[in-house]
Amino acid sequence: MESSAPPNWDVAINRAMASNIPAVFDILKKHSYLLDLAKELRKAKEEVIRNFDYYIDLTKKSVERIGGRFYLAETTDEAKEIVSKIVGNGKTVVMSKNNVASETDLRPHLEKLGNEVWETDLGEFLIQIANEEPSHILAPALHMTKERIAEVMREKLGINVPPDPIAIAQKAREFLREKFLKANIGITGANAIAADTGAVLLVENEGNIRMTSILPPVHIVYDGIEKIVPTLYHAMIETLIQAAYAGLYPPTYVNLTAGPSSTADVEMYRVSPAQGPREFYMVLLDNGRKKAAKDPVLWEILLCIRCGRCSMHCPTYWAIGPRFGKPPYTGPMGIPWTAVTRGIVEAGPAAMLCTHSGNCREVCPMGIDLPKLILHVKEEYLRQLKV
Repeated sequence: MESSAPPNWDVAINRAMASNIPAVFDILKKHSYLLDLAKELRKAKEEVIRNFDYYIDLTKKSVERIGGRFYLAETTDEAKEIVSKIVGNGKTVVMSKNNVASETDLRPHLEKLGNEVWETDLGEFLIQIANEEPSHILAPALHMTKERIAEVMREKLGINVPPDPIAIAQKAREFLREKFLKANIGITGANAIAADTGAVLLVENEGNIRMTSILPPVHIVYDGIEKIVPTLYHAMIETLIQAAYAGLYPPTYVNLTAGPSSTADVEMYRVSPAQGPREFYMVLLDNGRKKAAKDPVLWEILLCIRCGRCSMHCPTYWAIGPRFGKPPYTGPMGIPWTAVTRGIVEAGPAAMLCTHSGNCREVCPMGIDLPKLILHVKEEYLRQLKV
Protein backbone atom coordinates (compact mmCIF):
# COMPACT_ATOMS: atom_id res chain seq x y z
CA MET A 1 0.00 0.00 0.00
CA GLU A 2 1.12 3.55 -0.75
CA SER A 3 2.12 5.06 2.61
CA SER A 4 3.76 8.35 1.69
CA ALA A 5 2.11 11.62 2.65
CA PRO A 6 0.62 13.94 -0.01
CA PRO A 7 2.65 16.99 -1.09
CA ASN A 8 2.94 19.72 1.57
CA TRP A 9 1.17 17.47 4.07
CA ASP A 10 3.49 18.48 6.92
CA VAL A 11 2.62 22.14 6.38
CA ALA A 12 -1.13 21.50 6.13
CA ILE A 13 -1.40 19.18 9.16
CA ASN A 14 0.75 21.39 11.39
CA ARG A 15 -1.41 24.41 10.60
CA ALA A 16 -4.58 22.41 11.30
CA MET A 17 -3.29 20.94 14.56
CA ALA A 18 -2.18 24.35 15.80
CA SER A 19 -5.74 25.62 15.33
CA ASN A 20 -7.79 22.60 16.29
CA ILE A 21 -6.18 20.87 19.27
CA PRO A 22 -6.02 23.87 21.64
CA ALA A 23 -9.52 24.93 20.55
CA VAL A 24 -11.11 21.63 21.63
CA PHE A 25 -9.35 21.56 24.99
CA ASP A 26 -10.43 25.15 25.62
CA ILE A 27 -14.06 24.39 24.71
CA LEU A 28 -14.25 21.37 27.03
CA LYS A 29 -12.68 23.35 29.86
CA LYS A 30 -15.14 26.25 29.49
CA HIS A 31 -18.21 24.05 28.96
CA SER A 32 -17.66 21.03 31.19
CA TYR A 33 -21.32 19.95 30.89
CA LEU A 34 -20.39 18.61 27.47
CA LEU A 35 -18.55 15.72 29.10
CA ASP A 36 -21.74 14.56 30.82
CA LEU A 37 -23.77 15.01 27.65
CA ALA A 38 -21.28 12.85 25.74
CA LYS A 39 -21.77 10.00 28.22
CA GLU A 40 -25.54 10.34 27.93
CA LEU A 41 -25.31 10.30 24.14
CA ARG A 42 -23.24 7.11 24.16
CA LYS A 43 -25.95 5.30 26.17
CA ALA A 44 -28.63 6.45 23.74
CA LYS A 45 -26.65 5.32 20.70
CA GLU A 46 -25.96 1.94 22.32
CA GLU A 47 -29.73 1.50 22.72
CA VAL A 48 -30.27 1.98 18.98
CA ILE A 49 -27.40 -0.30 17.98
CA ARG A 50 -28.83 -3.10 20.14
CA ASN A 51 -32.26 -2.63 18.56
CA PHE A 52 -31.64 -1.44 15.01
CA ASP A 53 -34.73 -3.00 13.44
CA TYR A 54 -37.07 -1.43 16.00
CA TYR A 55 -35.61 2.06 15.64
CA ILE A 56 -35.43 1.91 11.84
CA ASP A 57 -39.12 0.99 11.74
CA LEU A 58 -39.97 3.76 14.23
CA THR A 59 -38.03 6.27 12.12
CA LYS A 60 -39.89 5.15 8.98
CA LYS A 61 -43.26 5.64 10.64
CA SER A 62 -42.23 9.04 12.02
CA VAL A 63 -40.98 10.29 8.64
CA GLU A 64 -44.16 9.19 6.90
CA ARG A 65 -46.27 10.82 9.61
CA ILE A 66 -44.68 14.22 8.92
CA GLY A 67 -45.21 13.98 5.17
CA GLY A 68 -41.95 12.46 4.00
CA ARG A 69 -41.05 9.23 2.22
CA PHE A 70 -38.65 6.74 3.78
CA TYR A 71 -36.37 4.19 2.12
CA LEU A 72 -33.99 1.63 3.60
CA ALA A 73 -31.18 0.46 1.29
CA GLU A 74 -29.30 -2.72 2.08
CA THR A 75 -26.44 -2.06 -0.38
CA THR A 76 -24.67 0.89 -1.95
CA ASP A 77 -26.10 0.06 -5.38
CA GLU A 78 -29.62 -0.04 -3.98
CA ALA A 79 -29.12 3.34 -2.27
CA LYS A 80 -27.90 4.95 -5.50
CA GLU A 81 -30.77 3.45 -7.47
CA ILE A 82 -33.33 4.88 -5.04
CA VAL A 83 -31.82 8.36 -5.35
CA SER A 84 -31.55 8.01 -9.14
CA LYS A 85 -35.30 7.43 -9.41
CA ILE A 86 -36.02 10.51 -7.28
CA VAL A 87 -33.57 12.78 -9.12
CA GLY A 88 -33.93 11.59 -12.71
CA ASN A 89 -31.66 13.31 -15.25
CA GLY A 90 -30.93 16.77 -16.56
CA LYS A 91 -31.21 18.29 -13.07
CA THR A 92 -29.00 20.62 -11.07
CA VAL A 93 -28.17 19.01 -7.74
CA VAL A 94 -26.49 20.66 -4.75
CA MET A 95 -25.01 18.50 -2.01
CA SER A 96 -23.81 19.25 1.49
CA LYS A 97 -20.92 17.34 3.05
CA ASN A 98 -21.91 13.69 3.20
CA ASN A 99 -19.57 10.80 3.99
CA VAL A 100 -22.14 8.20 2.95
CA ALA A 101 -22.42 9.91 -0.44
CA SER A 102 -18.65 9.45 -0.73
CA GLU A 103 -18.92 5.87 0.56
CA THR A 104 -21.35 5.05 -2.25
CA ASP A 105 -19.89 7.30 -5.00
CA LEU A 106 -23.24 9.06 -5.30
CA ARG A 107 -22.04 12.26 -7.00
CA PRO A 108 -20.28 10.55 -9.94
CA HIS A 109 -23.27 8.23 -10.28
CA LEU A 110 -25.69 11.16 -10.61
CA GLU A 111 -23.32 12.93 -13.00
CA LYS A 112 -23.27 9.87 -15.27
CA LEU A 113 -27.05 10.16 -15.51
CA GLY A 114 -26.65 13.62 -17.01
CA ASN A 115 -27.07 15.77 -13.91
CA GLU A 116 -25.00 18.80 -12.92
CA VAL A 117 -23.91 18.08 -9.34
CA TRP A 118 -22.06 20.44 -7.00
CA GLU A 119 -20.58 19.95 -3.56
CA THR A 120 -21.36 23.04 -1.49
CA ASP A 121 -19.25 22.46 1.63
CA LEU A 122 -16.07 24.46 0.97
CA GLY A 123 -13.74 21.53 1.62
CA GLU A 124 -15.77 19.12 -0.50
CA PHE A 125 -16.08 21.75 -3.23
CA LEU A 126 -12.30 22.14 -3.32
CA ILE A 127 -11.57 18.43 -3.64
CA GLN A 128 -14.32 18.15 -6.28
CA ILE A 129 -12.72 20.74 -8.53
CA ALA A 130 -9.25 19.34 -7.78
CA ASN A 131 -10.53 15.81 -8.50
CA GLU A 132 -8.88 14.51 -5.32
CA GLU A 133 -9.96 12.26 -2.46
CA PRO A 134 -10.86 13.61 1.00
CA SER A 135 -8.09 13.56 3.60
CA HIS A 136 -10.03 14.03 6.83
CA ILE A 137 -13.48 12.92 7.97
CA LEU A 138 -14.49 16.46 8.92
CA ALA A 139 -12.13 18.65 6.88
CA PRO A 140 -11.87 16.86 3.51
CA ALA A 141 -9.42 19.37 2.01
CA LEU A 142 -7.07 19.29 5.00
CA HIS A 143 -4.19 18.19 2.76
CA MET A 144 -4.52 21.29 0.55
CA THR A 145 -2.56 24.37 1.56
CA LYS A 146 -4.01 27.81 0.80
CA GLU A 147 -1.38 28.18 -1.93
CA ARG A 148 -2.49 24.93 -3.58
CA ILE A 149 -6.16 25.93 -3.32
CA ALA A 150 -5.53 29.26 -5.08
CA GLU A 151 -3.73 27.39 -7.85
CA VAL A 152 -6.57 24.88 -8.30
CA MET A 153 -9.27 27.57 -8.42
CA ARG A 154 -7.33 29.43 -11.08
CA GLU A 155 -6.64 26.31 -13.18
CA LYS A 156 -10.04 24.61 -12.91
CA LEU A 157 -12.49 27.49 -12.67
CA GLY A 158 -10.55 30.45 -14.09
CA ILE A 159 -10.97 32.27 -10.78
CA ASN A 160 -8.01 34.37 -9.69
CA VAL A 161 -7.76 34.47 -5.93
CA PRO A 162 -4.86 35.17 -3.57
CA PRO A 163 -3.72 32.39 -1.19
CA ASP A 164 -5.81 33.82 1.63
CA PRO A 165 -8.56 31.85 3.47
CA ILE A 166 -10.95 34.82 3.53
CA ALA A 167 -10.57 35.53 -0.18
CA ILE A 168 -10.90 31.84 -1.06
CA ALA A 169 -14.11 31.49 0.95
CA GLN A 170 -15.58 34.61 -0.68
CA LYS A 171 -14.86 33.47 -4.24
CA ALA A 172 -16.35 30.05 -3.52
CA ARG A 173 -19.42 31.74 -2.05
CA GLU A 174 -19.90 33.80 -5.23
CA PHE A 175 -19.49 30.77 -7.50
CA LEU A 176 -21.84 28.51 -5.56
CA ARG A 177 -24.59 31.07 -4.97
CA GLU A 178 -25.75 30.68 -8.59
CA LYS A 179 -25.87 26.89 -8.19
CA PHE A 180 -28.06 27.13 -5.09
CA LEU A 181 -30.56 29.39 -6.82
CA LYS A 182 -31.08 27.14 -9.84
CA ALA A 183 -30.90 23.77 -8.04
CA ASN A 184 -33.75 21.27 -8.51
CA ILE A 185 -32.56 18.87 -5.82
CA GLY A 186 -30.79 19.32 -2.49
CA ILE A 187 -29.06 16.33 -0.89
CA THR A 188 -27.82 16.43 2.70
CA GLY A 189 -26.57 13.93 5.21
CA ALA A 190 -27.55 13.99 8.88
CA ASN A 191 -25.66 14.48 12.10
CA ALA A 192 -28.50 12.77 13.90
CA ILE A 193 -31.98 11.46 13.11
CA ALA A 194 -34.62 11.38 15.85
CA ALA A 195 -36.58 8.14 15.67
CA ASP A 196 -39.50 9.48 17.71
CA THR A 197 -40.21 12.42 15.38
CA GLY A 198 -38.44 11.74 12.07
CA ALA A 199 -36.58 15.03 12.53
CA VAL A 200 -33.11 15.45 11.05
CA LEU A 201 -30.47 17.51 12.86
CA LEU A 202 -27.61 19.06 10.90
CA VAL A 203 -24.82 21.13 12.42
CA GLU A 204 -22.78 23.56 10.32
CA ASN A 205 -20.94 26.84 10.19
CA GLU A 206 -20.98 27.79 6.49
CA GLY A 207 -24.73 28.09 5.86
CA ASN A 208 -24.54 25.82 2.82
CA ILE A 209 -26.55 23.04 4.48
CA ARG A 210 -29.34 25.47 5.29
CA MET A 211 -29.54 26.56 1.64
CA THR A 212 -29.19 23.00 0.31
CA SER A 213 -32.11 21.84 2.45
CA ILE A 214 -34.39 24.85 1.86
CA LEU A 215 -33.90 26.43 -1.58
CA PRO A 216 -34.44 23.42 -3.94
CA PRO A 217 -38.01 22.08 -4.21
CA VAL A 218 -36.84 18.56 -3.29
CA HIS A 219 -34.77 17.65 -0.21
CA ILE A 220 -33.19 14.20 0.12
CA VAL A 221 -31.57 13.08 3.38
CA TYR A 222 -28.99 10.41 2.54
CA ASP A 223 -27.03 8.75 5.33
CA GLY A 224 -26.35 5.61 7.38
CA ILE A 225 -28.68 3.90 9.84
CA GLU A 226 -26.21 4.56 12.66
CA LYS A 227 -27.29 8.22 12.64
CA ILE A 228 -30.57 7.24 14.30
CA VAL A 229 -30.95 8.15 17.99
CA PRO A 230 -34.04 7.50 20.14
CA THR A 231 -35.42 11.03 20.55
CA LEU A 232 -35.15 14.61 19.34
CA TYR A 233 -33.51 15.44 22.66
CA HIS A 234 -30.68 12.99 21.92
CA ALA A 235 -30.37 14.30 18.35
CA MET A 236 -29.81 17.82 19.63
CA ILE A 237 -27.19 16.56 22.07
CA GLU A 238 -25.31 14.90 19.23
CA THR A 239 -25.06 18.14 17.28
CA LEU A 240 -23.56 19.90 20.31
CA ILE A 241 -21.03 17.15 21.02
CA GLN A 242 -19.98 16.85 17.39
CA ALA A 243 -19.41 20.58 17.10
CA ALA A 244 -17.51 20.84 20.39
CA TYR A 245 -15.15 17.95 19.72
CA ALA A 246 -14.54 19.24 16.21
CA GLY A 247 -13.34 22.50 17.78
CA LEU A 248 -16.18 24.70 16.49
CA TYR A 249 -18.41 25.54 19.46
CA PRO A 250 -20.99 26.85 19.54
CA PRO A 251 -21.78 25.93 15.95
CA THR A 252 -22.97 28.79 13.77
CA TYR A 253 -26.07 26.87 12.71
CA VAL A 254 -28.04 23.88 13.92
CA ASN A 255 -30.67 22.94 11.34
CA LEU A 256 -33.74 20.90 12.23
CA THR A 257 -35.73 19.49 9.32
CA ALA A 258 -38.93 17.53 9.82
CA GLY A 259 -40.64 16.80 6.51
CA PRO A 260 -41.44 19.19 3.65
CA SER A 261 -42.08 22.88 4.32
CA SER A 262 -45.44 23.73 5.93
CA THR A 263 -47.57 26.55 7.26
CA ALA A 264 -50.47 26.88 9.69
CA ASP A 265 -51.22 30.56 9.12
CA VAL A 266 -54.74 29.95 7.83
CA GLU A 267 -57.00 29.01 10.73
CA MET A 268 -54.06 27.23 12.40
CA TYR A 269 -54.47 24.32 9.98
CA ARG A 270 -51.11 22.90 8.95
CA VAL A 271 -50.64 22.43 5.22
CA SER A 272 -47.69 21.65 2.97
CA PRO A 273 -45.76 22.92 1.08
CA ALA A 274 -44.93 26.50 1.99
CA GLN A 275 -41.82 28.44 0.93
CA GLY A 276 -39.35 25.58 1.29
CA PRO A 277 -39.18 22.11 -0.33
CA ARG A 278 -42.43 20.49 -1.39
CA GLU A 279 -40.94 16.98 -1.21
CA PHE A 280 -38.88 15.31 1.52
CA TYR A 281 -37.16 11.93 1.23
CA MET A 282 -35.02 9.97 3.66
CA VAL A 283 -32.75 7.25 2.27
CA LEU A 284 -30.83 5.33 4.92
CA LEU A 285 -28.07 2.84 4.13
CA ASP A 286 -27.14 -0.40 5.86
CA ASN A 287 -24.06 -1.60 3.89
CA GLY A 288 -22.68 -3.79 6.68
CA ARG A 289 -23.87 -1.75 9.64
CA LYS A 290 -26.45 -4.27 10.91
CA LYS A 291 -23.89 -7.03 10.62
CA ALA A 292 -21.35 -4.94 12.53
CA ALA A 293 -23.91 -4.34 15.29
CA LYS A 294 -23.74 -8.07 16.06
CA ASP A 295 -19.93 -8.22 15.98
CA PRO A 296 -18.52 -8.47 19.54
CA VAL A 297 -15.74 -5.98 18.70
CA LEU A 298 -16.64 -3.91 15.63
CA TRP A 299 -20.06 -2.87 16.96
CA GLU A 300 -18.44 -0.04 18.90
CA ILE A 301 -17.46 1.92 15.79
CA LEU A 302 -21.17 2.51 15.14
CA LEU A 303 -21.02 4.96 18.07
CA CYS A 304 -18.71 7.28 16.09
CA ILE A 305 -20.08 10.82 15.63
CA ARG A 306 -17.52 11.83 12.93
CA CYS A 307 -15.87 14.64 14.89
CA GLY A 308 -12.43 13.75 13.50
CA ARG A 309 -10.66 14.36 16.80
CA CYS A 310 -8.94 10.96 16.76
CA SER A 311 -7.04 11.95 13.61
CA MET A 312 -5.78 15.19 15.12
CA HIS A 313 -4.08 13.21 17.93
CA CYS A 314 -2.77 10.26 15.88
CA PRO A 315 1.00 10.07 15.15
CA THR A 316 0.46 7.78 12.17
CA TYR A 317 -2.04 10.20 10.64
CA TRP A 318 0.37 13.09 11.35
CA ALA A 319 3.02 11.24 9.35
CA ILE A 320 1.09 9.96 6.32
CA GLY A 321 -2.29 11.67 6.39
CA PRO A 322 -5.12 10.26 4.27
CA ARG A 323 -3.02 7.25 3.32
CA PHE A 324 -3.86 6.04 6.85
CA GLY A 325 -7.30 4.71 5.97
CA LYS A 326 -9.41 4.57 2.85
CA PRO A 327 -11.37 7.69 1.89
CA PRO A 328 -13.80 8.87 2.99
CA TYR A 329 -13.01 7.07 6.24
CA THR A 330 -9.47 8.09 7.11
CA GLY A 331 -7.53 8.23 10.36
CA PRO A 332 -8.03 5.87 13.32
CA MET A 333 -11.82 5.76 13.06
CA GLY A 334 -11.47 5.05 9.35
CA ILE A 335 -9.90 1.62 9.85
CA PRO A 336 -12.91 -0.05 11.51
CA TRP A 337 -15.34 1.96 9.36
CA THR A 338 -13.65 0.66 6.24
CA ALA A 339 -13.86 -2.85 7.68
CA VAL A 340 -17.61 -2.42 8.19
CA THR A 341 -18.39 -0.90 4.79
CA ARG A 342 -15.77 -2.51 2.53
CA GLY A 343 -14.52 -5.55 4.41
CA ILE A 344 -11.45 -6.61 6.40
CA VAL A 345 -9.26 -7.08 3.33
CA GLU A 346 -9.79 -3.44 2.31
CA ALA A 347 -9.14 -2.16 5.84
CA GLY A 348 -6.21 -4.42 6.66
CA PRO A 349 -3.28 -2.68 4.93
CA ALA A 350 -4.00 0.64 6.64
CA ALA A 351 -4.52 -1.11 9.99
CA MET A 352 -1.00 -2.55 9.73
CA LEU A 353 0.38 1.01 9.86
CA CYS A 354 -1.10 1.74 13.29
CA THR A 355 1.50 2.28 16.06
CA HIS A 356 -1.08 1.88 18.86
CA SER A 357 -0.16 5.03 20.73
CA GLY A 358 -3.66 5.01 22.21
CA ASN A 359 -4.21 8.75 21.79
CA CYS A 360 -7.37 8.16 19.77
CA ARG A 361 -9.06 6.29 22.61
CA GLU A 362 -8.23 9.01 25.12
CA VAL A 363 -9.77 11.86 23.10
CA CYS A 364 -12.85 10.13 21.61
CA PRO A 365 -16.06 11.73 22.94
CA MET A 366 -17.86 8.38 22.72
CA GLY A 367 -15.06 6.52 24.51
CA ILE A 368 -14.58 4.12 21.59
CA ASP A 369 -11.65 1.77 22.18
CA LEU A 370 -10.15 2.40 18.74
CA PRO A 371 -6.81 0.63 19.41
CA LYS A 372 -8.77 -2.54 20.28
CA LEU A 373 -10.85 -2.26 17.10
CA ILE A 374 -7.79 -1.65 14.92
CA LEU A 375 -5.96 -4.59 16.50
CA HIS A 376 -9.00 -6.75 15.74
CA VAL A 377 -8.87 -5.65 12.08
CA LYS A 378 -5.14 -6.46 11.97
CA GLU A 379 -5.66 -9.94 13.40
CA GLU A 380 -8.56 -10.74 11.08
CA TYR A 381 -6.63 -9.40 8.09
CA LEU A 382 -3.60 -11.57 8.83
CA ARG A 383 -5.84 -14.58 9.46
CA GLN A 384 -7.56 -14.11 6.11
CA LEU A 385 -4.23 -13.74 4.31
CA LYS A 386 -3.25 -17.20 5.52
CA VAL A 387 -6.39 -18.78 4.10
